[in-house]
Amino acid sequence: MYRNIIALACVGTLSLSACQMNSNEQALLGGVVGAGAGLITAKALDANDNWTIIAVLAGAAAGTMVARNQASQQCAYSNGDGTYRTGPCP
Repeated sequence: MYRNIIALACVGTLSLSACQMNSNEQALLGGVVGAGAGLITAKALDANDNWTIIAVLAGAAAGTMVARNQASQQCAYSNGDGTYRTGPCP
């Protein structure tokens, strides 16, 4: 329990300093936070080791993309046929 509190405090501290980060640092932080969210979700769902690894990798990829989209203010929109277009975020 003590380790979880320390981890959350570190994530909170890093999140507050995100205002002064460049886009690469924001992408790195997004990946770390996404990986942590994937790990927490996998553990909460009592997933086996293979699914935990997949959840961590997917979370890291999603977190990195969210950070990059916030930096560029561009979002991806589905065309409905499996392709995507980019445009300004709402």
